[in-house]
Amino acid sequence: MNNILLGILGYILFQLFLGVVVSKKIRSEADFLLAGRKLGFMLATFSIFATWFGAESCVGTAGAAYADGLAGVTADPFGYAICLLLMGLVFAVPLWKMKLTTIADFFRQRFSVAAERITALLMVPTSLLWAAAQIRAFGQVLAASSQIELATAITIAAVVVICYTALGGLLADAITDIVQGIVLIAGLIIMMISVIGEIGGISAVVTSVAPSKLSFIPANIESGPLSFFTIAEAWAIPICGSIVAQEVISRVIASRSPNIARGSALMAGWLYFCIGIIPLSLGLVGFTLLPNLADPEHILPLMAQQYLSRFFYILFAGALVSAILSTVDSALLAASALFSHNLIFSLQPQIKENLRLKIVRSLVIVMGVLAYVLALHAEGIYRLVKDASSFGSSGIFVVLIFGLFSRFGNAKSAIAALISGAAVWIVCHYFFDFKWSYLLSLSLSLSSYLMIAMAERLATKFTLRLQDT
Repeated sequence: MNNILLGILGYILFQLFLGVVVSKKIRSEADFLLAGRKLGFMLATFSIFATWFGAESCVGTAGAAYADGLAGVTADPFGYAICLLLMGLVFAVPLWKMKLTTIADFFRQRFSVAAERITALLMVPTSLLWAAAQIRAFGQVLAASSQIELATAITIAAVVVICYTALGGLLADAITDIVQGIVLIAGLIIMMISVIGEIGGISAVVTSVAPSKLSFIPANIESGPLSFFTIAEAWAIPICGSIVAQEVISRVIASRSPNIARGSALMAGWLYFCIGIIPLSLGLVGFTLLPNLADPEHILPLMAQQYLSRFFYILFAGALVSAILSTVDSALLAASALFSHNLIFSLQPQIKENLRLKIVRSLVIVMGVLAYVLALHAEGIYRLVKDASSFGSSGIFVVLIFGLFSRFGNAKSAIAALISGAAVWIVCHYFFDFKWSYLLSLSLSLSSYLMIAMAERLATKFTLRLQDT
């Protein structure tokens, strides 16, 4: 075993140790899922940032920038940073005041139990896809740092991540996120400084980027009005699709106050954007420095091997591991929370607290195994994350907007929007490979909600008139 693998192993064991120590404070389902609703500004900010800044933000973004330039990285860091800023500006305070445990609780309180359960069923696959992306990225780091085959590396990654997550909970996650966030930021900054120094300064970095890589519009995009839909699709997925993610909402509602919820989301959004520019830039530069890579997602670890000393490479590998661990445990925790709290406990509310905690922990393991299977068969990290942001989220986004900021519509309109949005996206995306699947699902979800809500309102008025006569 080489020094790099020993360094990565030591870092992982340190994170596991922190998780074990903090996990001893967990006594209930609420402690495990929401850290007792006591997150302060620092904990909440770093937890949101580290959770959001995952494998796709490092390995995936660099690989996409390497392959397709700026046209391949609309989501990261731009779309996801906007998502976090919108969370702080618009959604954080109203959601915090509702004292939710999961986002699906909102759908029960505002609409119905059926809407809650449909939402949970739609969101569990989203978190699984997100977790699978992180597990695959962990495998990429191990494979690039050693002679281990990718499939074997993904298996090792899955075992480590599942154990780490089942031990922790949101409090352990938030505390380790501070360490992970600091290591991640330091590692990426050191990497960028080293590359700039090695190739002759900032001007040399700028001139080394191929001009064809600096356009946000893909080279093969259609000309004319239809190009608008392609660009809109690329932006709608990370913004609309991720604003409803349980992973970020859990941090918001676990904050100590509404001001902390809002401020931490805003700060995390700015931090995400500033740090997210680094892997994007490295991917653009890497296309010139290391051309013709068989797998573009190897560009970041390969550049680190070439341009960093052994010590700093170990630190950089720790940064990648930090990004992965801080996201995957949150994704598995979110899937477990939605399945247990909004499905199992909703059907069996009499379950005692100690058994609830055991069920939640057990489901983390189950979700981890499922994510591992997805990671083995995925085409790549960026594709997994795009699917995670798209799956079923169009209807959830539409219903959340209407439900949170108006009294228009009720259970039937919410259920119609949830089902139609998910069904349209699944059929269009997986069966027809329609390039604007998310926009179409968003449009039909909105139409379904409006039509059913207006029909119900007209029916109510008609009934009242009949009663008056």
